[in-house]
Amino acid sequence: MAETPIINASPLIYLSKAGLIDLLQLLSPQIFIPDAVATEILRRGDSDVTAATISQTGWLQVIETPVTSPIIQAWDLGMGESAVLTWAYTHPGTEAIVDDLAARKCAAALEIPVRGTLGLVLVAKQRGKISEARPGHCPIKE
Repeated sequence: MAETPIINASPLIYLSKAGLIDLLQLLSPQIFIPDAVATEILRRGDSDVTAATISQTGWLQVIETPVTSPIIQAWDLGMGESAVLTWAYTHPGTEAIVDDLAARKCAAALEIPVRGTLGLVLVAKQRGKISEARPGHCPIKE
C-alpha cells in the first residue's frame, strides 16, 4: 500500500485558488502538509483562501517533518520543497506533490515518486472529475 502523499505550497495554492482542492483526494483520502509549508501559508492570514483551506479541511494533515537529509540539502532547495522531499525520502513509496523544477529533478534522482499540479489536473480529466484541462477552462463536473 502506498504511503500518504505529501504536498508543497504551490500546488496547494493553485488548487485552493481554483476551487479544486478536492482533486487531491483522487490520490489519497488524506494528504500530508509539512509544518514548514503550513507555517509559510498560514502567515498569509485568515482571509487567504489557501490558509483557510488548510484550517478548514480535515483531510489535509499538517505533520512535523524530520531534519532535512544531507542528500537533499545538497540540492539547495527551498524549505518547503526540502521538507516534502525529506519526508518522501524517509518514507519510501510516498508521492511528493511539487511543482518546482529543481525539486522534481531531485525527486527523480532519488527515485521519489513525484507529481505536479498539472499531473493531478490531467488525472482528474482522465477520470472525468473535470470536463476540461486547459488554462481558463477547468470547471468541476457535477
